[in-house]
Amino acid sequence: MNTTFWGLLIPFLGTTLGSACVFFMKKEMNDTVQRALLGFAAGVMVAASVWSLLIPAMEMSDSLGRLAFFPALAGFALGVAFLFFLDRITPHLHAMAQNPEGPKSSVNKISRTVMLVFAVTLHNIPEGMAVGVVFASLLNGGGEISQAGALALSLGIAIQNFPEGAIISMPLRTEGNGKLRSFVYGTLSGAVEPLAAVITILLTSLVLPFLPYLLAFASGAMIYVVVEELLPEATRDEKTDVCTIGFAVGFALMMVLDVALG
Repeated sequence: MNTTFWGLLIPFLGTTLGSACVFFMKKEMNDTVQRALLGFAAGVMVAASVWSLLIPAMEMSDSLGRLAFFPALAGFALGVAFLFFLDRITPHLHAMAQNPEGPKSSVNKISRTVMLVFAVTLHNIPEGMAVGVVFASLLNGGGEISQAGALALSLGIAIQNFPEGAIISMPLRTEGNGKLRSFVYGTLSGAVEPLAAVITILLTSLVLPFLPYLLAFASGAMIYVVVEELLPEATRDEKTDVCTIGFAVGFALMMVLDVALG
């Protein structure tokens, strides 16, 4: 139970710590550090998507024989499609964050603040579901999911959430919001993750038959975030070395935790 509590809380703590950067930094997070963190988080999330989500989804579908891949394939495709749809209906996080000036009127300033927090909150829901699905399986004796793998997944999402929290709170501060308000907005954007995880666990009895699909759905959503958000941000301007090293370290660490310690 203690492991589950911390597993659900860790991603939210990542957002909170990232949002707290507004109290200590005058400008932006160090570019090299941000690229390394984003690359590391991307590596962890890709490895987690394979070992903690897709492979267990296929193992749970062994009874389908040669069609054991179908739940994983269908869920993965739905996860990618869902995030693609979200990106179409919400403003792009990094596009808004990199243009903190925006219109000068107070109405537009409030609108930008609300939309930025709303966009990130929506993107955090699938990540919260991913954590919830993994720990729901763990709590129900799913041998395909290891405790180390579940915690590593939470850690990878938390690492991604750290620069994301800063990306929200610091532009809001630049727009003229107070430090405390910017911190609160950034923190609230991550509060949906443990909430979505808890709801998923509470609905375990209903979702258990669909667990392979949900695990793969979470994998598809996470891979979309990696390809659409993390890697482009970490490799902009063709400065890829730090991101590549971070990705390799994150991927290798997640592989060790999930396979060797599982």
